[in-house]
Order: sequence, then C-alpha cells, then structure tokens
Amino acid sequence: MAKLTKKMKVAVAKVDSTRQYGLNEAMDLVKEANVARFDASVDIHINLGVDPRKADQALRGTVVLPHGTGKTKRVLVFCTPDKEQEAIAAGADFAGLDEYIQKVTDGWLDFDVIVAMPSVMAQIGKLGRVLGPRGLMPNPKSGTVTMDVGQAVTEVKGGKVAFRVDKYGIVHSPIGRISFSQEKLTQNAKEIVTTLIRMKPSTVKGTYLRSVSVASSMSPGVKIDTKEFIR
Repeated sequence: MAKLTKKMKVAVAKVDSTRQYGLNEAMDLVKEANVARFDASVDIHINLGVDPRKADQALRGTVVLPHGTGKTKRVLVFCTPDKEQEAIAAGADFAGLDEYIQKVTDGWLDFDVIVAMPSVMAQIGKLGRVLGPRGLMPNPKSGTVTMDVGQAVTEVKGGKVAFRVDKYGIVHSPIGRISFSQEKLTQNAKEIVTTLIRMKPSTVKGTYLRSVSVASSMSPGVKIDTKEFIR
C-alpha cells in the first residue's frame, strides 16, 4: 500500500470514516479536505439496492445539473448537411458526417460527446468498436440520438450528464469542481440523487438508496446521510 503524503494524512484526519454527514457539511468537508493543486473534479457515488443483471434494474439515464459540471464538453454531431448549421449554432464543436466518420476511423477522438440523427446511425454503426468501449456511442436512452440535434447540443453544453449503474449497483457521476461553492455542489448532488429516486424500479425489494458519498479527485470520500435525500 502506498504511503500517504503529509497533505493526504491531514486530509484523511479531517474526515470521520465512521460518520454520515449532512449534505451541506459533507460538501464543505470535501472542499476543506481537498489537496489537489488544480481545480479537481468532485464526484458522487450512489450505491443502489438494485440487481443490474435484471433488465428493469440496469438503470441508465441523463440529468441536467443546475450548475453544470464545470467542464466544457466538446461535442461532435453526426448529421446530414441540412442540420449542420443548427448543430453549430447550438454550440457543437464539430458537425458533419462522412468526413468525421473517416476521421474517427483513422483514430481521431478529440471530443467528449457524440450526438447523432437517427437516420445516420446505420452509417456510424461501424465505429462501434472504437466508440463503444469508450462510452462514446450515441444512444436514444441518453438523448444523444435525436432529430433535434440543436436541443441535444444545448443540453450537453449546459450540464447534461449521462449515468448508468455499474455491475455492483453503483452510479458514479461528476457534480462539479472543487472551485464550486458548497451551495452549487449541494444542488447538483440533490438533482442526480432525486432523479435516481424517481427512477426506482417497482421490482426492487429492500433498501433502495443504500449509501451516498462524495470525493474530489485527490481527497478522501465523505459519506452522506441518505435521509438528506428522502425528507
């Protein structure tokens, strides 16, 4: 096990690993315990009482965070020529079809999110081997396969994040940067957790919201009392 630096030892000492904190206090503590010299990402980890092997419990979806993630996402839109201007006007970084299919085929991956028109999905299907493992393949469930490419781009640029439960029943998602105020981090966290609560499958038995924690890129995790989200 790697030795902790002096800064990390101080940060770990600030967090009581046996305690569940109130939401506001947890966000204050994440900021206080951060040791990164850069504007670190703050992530939330939500352990759900679901069985991802069951189709109706393999949750996935999107949520628009009130204050965004603090990261400007580069958006590529696969579309026909008549939709290119709409995509660019909405803030897309790249828009087109054949040219970008070839660029991705050749190894170009200078983007974070892809939006695509339904009519071109057959043409970009061959990129699945490249895009799939990286989680970049557009999907109707995440709102990235749509005729309304302008609206999709606006949402992504405005703080829309996609999430899915992993094989352990945990959802991981960014909720901002360490430079965000406690209030912004709190509101973003509430938005994603309440979204997941609304999505609770009817087949789930027992405790659904098992645990919630937050952490920045280089800080110890802080547990949050789940009652904060179900009042």
